[in-house]
Amino acid sequence: MTSVNATFGEVAAERRIASAPLSHVSIELGHLYMEDFEAGPERLREQFRRVAPWAGTVRSSWQDRIPGGRARVSTCFLIDDYFSKFSTPAELVPMVLDAAADCDLTIDYIARESACAESDGIELARLVEDRLVNDPPPDTNGSRPPVKESGWLCNGARSPQVGTVQAMGKANRWAPPLQNAKRGHSIFVDVELWDENGGKRTWSCPFLAAVWQLLRLGLLRTDGRLPLRPVMREDAFPDDWESLPAVMQLNPAAAPFSAYTTLSVLSPRFLPVELAVRTILSQVAVDGDVLKQVVARSGGEGIRLEEELVDRISYVFT
Repeated sequence: MTSVNATFGEVAAERRIASAPLSHVSIELGHLYMEDFEAGPERLREQFRRVAPWAGTVRSSWQDRIPGGRARVSTCFLIDDYFSKFSTPAELVPMVLDAAADCDLTIDYIARESACAESDGIELARLVEDRLVNDPPPDTNGSRPPVKESGWLCNGARSPQVGTVQAMGKANRWAPPLQNAKRGHSIFVDVELWDENGGKRTWSCPFLAAVWQLLRLGLLRTDGRLPLRPVMREDAFPDDWESLPAVMQLNPAAAPFSAYTTLSVLSPRFLPVELAVRTILSQVAVDGDVLKQVVARSGGEGIRLEEELVDRISYVFT
């Protein structure tokens, strides 16, 4: 027993957790989907005009918090190339950058949504799936398949199926769903994480957005290593999406991509998606060593991070 314990202790002591460069806040300046692109550059400029004041306010707020105003603030922009591929990076990315510049905004990093599913052979969505933990409601009987089988995740107890027969021959009566941690009244959320057709899995928008938030918070690891790192921009953008890095750094002077906290400035149409994202993240068990590492680093800078992961994420819907 002594030799086994000693060996285990040596293995545990040798575990290395890569440290991600971290800004104080990562500001997401928007998402781009096919309908936005089809609406033309003016749609983008309208969005960026709404975003600019909020981005400036957050930057100033962090500068006031950090001694000497040396706040590390980075900006990012996400493009959907997962649910629909449209245009090319060579055509679309310059259009986005020009529209942002017209509103005095600088985009430091641009990212592909498909990379939240898989990047360079690493299935990031699977990494997060493996970290899901069930949040069973009180008195659950196990009749509902676990989330990893069903692909559905909720924040409480679903309504029973009316008409099914319980033990002792009694038929189920309708009952309302119940939120686990309700405040007075329930706000019940049931989220589809993926579907499968012909053996091919398609991840849902909320699940990929949850991966996106974890990447921006610098909390994902694979065998202790960072699953992806931003790649510096080359002179020309490629003609196909697969050739564009998962996360491309556009600004050589940018603060780090990942950050202690995130802010997303989005259209109100994303509000239901982000509610689902927060529901998912509340049931993700991030590696404890990674959490300790980030908390220790923030504490060394005199920054107190919220204990709950979702409380490090902020939004403006405008």
